[in-house]
Amino acid sequence: MRNNRYALAISGLLLTGTGAAFGQVTPPATGTPPAPATPAPPPTPAAPAKSVPYGAGMKVNLSPDGSKYLRFIGWTQAWAQYTQNNSNTLRNGVPTDDQLTFNLRRTRLITLAQLNPRFLLIIDVGMENQNSVSGEAPLDATGPGKRPQVYMHEAVGEYRINKYLNLGGGLHYQNGISRMTSASTLNMLTLDVPVVNFPTLDQTDQFGYFLGFYAKGRIGSFDYRLAVDDAFLTNQASNPSTLRTNVAQFYPRNSNKIYQGYFSYSFLDKEANLLPFFTGTYLGTKRVLNIGAGFHYNPSGTYSRPSANPTTIPANTFTIPYNTHDIKLFGADVFYDAPLDTASNTALTAYAVYYNYNFGPNYVRNAGVLNPGTGVSTGQAGLTGNALPLIGTGQSYYAQLGLLLPKNLLGPKAKLQPYVAYLHNSLNGLLDTDGSIRGVNVYDAGLNLLLDGHNAKITLNYRFRPDFSDQTNNADGTIRVNSVQYRPEITLQTQVYL
Repeated sequence: MRNNRYALAISGLLLTGTGAAFGQVTPPATGTPPAPATPAPPPTPAAPAKSVPYGAGMKVNLSPDGSKYLRFIGWTQAWAQYTQNNSNTLRNGVPTDDQLTFNLRRTRLITLAQLNPRFLLIIDVGMENQNSVSGEAPLDATGPGKRPQVYMHEAVGEYRINKYLNLGGGLHYQNGISRMTSASTLNMLTLDVPVVNFPTLDQTDQFGYFLGFYAKGRIGSFDYRLAVDDAFLTNQASNPSTLRTNVAQFYPRNSNKIYQGYFSYSFLDKEANLLPFFTGTYLGTKRVLNIGAGFHYNPSGTYSRPSANPTTIPANTFTIPYNTHDIKLFGADVFYDAPLDTASNTALTAYAVYYNYNFGPNYVRNAGVLNPGTGVSTGQAGLTGNALPLIGTGQSYYAQLGLLLPKNLLGPKAKLQPYVAYLHNSLNGLLDTDGSIRGVNVYDAGLNLLLDGHNAKITLNYRFRPDFSDQTNNADGTIRVNSVQYRPEITLQTQVYL
């Protein structure tokens, strides 16, 4: 009975609903029916994030707040270069006056890790200076060019003691002497560094990097970096019998420490000092006025033979009398970078540095970046291709000036930045025919086309370079420069960095 009552009740409800549905009829609406609703527009896609020249790079956060992270910075610089060679240059055994070469100047990858606010890890790997005839030596064309060495530039662990002091160790770039001795190579004003800023390049250092421990920090507007390093073995084929009389060379038995430091004072904006690299130009994003000074000291870093070789060379050549010399290098510089007009986004960059180097008597080092020559038919073997006297005992002056032109000259994105640079070396071992010091003068003028700041830029550089290959060795260890001719170099560089 109970089940029957449930069935009758449900049937009644269904009938009631059906009657309502079919019994209540709504009459049709009169008049013109309304127009269909306008379809909603599709959602606007989010605009891509704009790249910034001085952003964090490729960053992977390892904690929600970003305090623990991995950061990657990579860049490549490729050159197409026309070079008028020094006199008597050979290329692959053939006398060659000039040539057009294609070169890989740098390709690098930096990994930066911070897993704790007090700890920092920096690893920098890459290679430099590859063309078809060079690729194994940083400054000299020794060939064969193929498969250049990819090696460790920097490997550093750093610990923050307090807000004034950080301690670090490893293969580092906390160099002394000058701002440009720790220059960043991805935001330079000019095409390249002048090389005189790296006085011990690949001699007692590893391509400008040193193996040791350092302290760095900032107290108010005063920045400092100090380091104690080992000197890398160098010049191992040398001995007193191979030396020119009264000409210093790097001492193959040097095992003394290198002491170096750089100090600077900021009058305007302070620069970031997490990484060791000094920025070349800020493109108007900061107002910076810094003065600085630094040093590099390596006891008994070089040696020389004061008199001629004995008639009979002994089996132990280091019994031949020789003198050791302390390497004493000093520098002082000033850097200015500031916007001129914020509305037009113009900016000025200026840098000047003075170097006083003492390697011992009459030390002169000839070098050419990405040297296209492989030998000389006659004359000085160290002055093939584009080589010139770049480093030595004496004084050097270097200055550069750049102007960021108004925006929108080439559209909303691209910008132009012309620049000029000048290097003067006054080296004690290079003498004119009248006995006075013969100066080495190098002139550069160029133009940066900034497609996306330094992240994507093209640089065209013209260099007016002296050819010192017409020279004669004097008996007292000096060099008599008989004549100097000037040769042009034209370089087109493309740079991409992320």
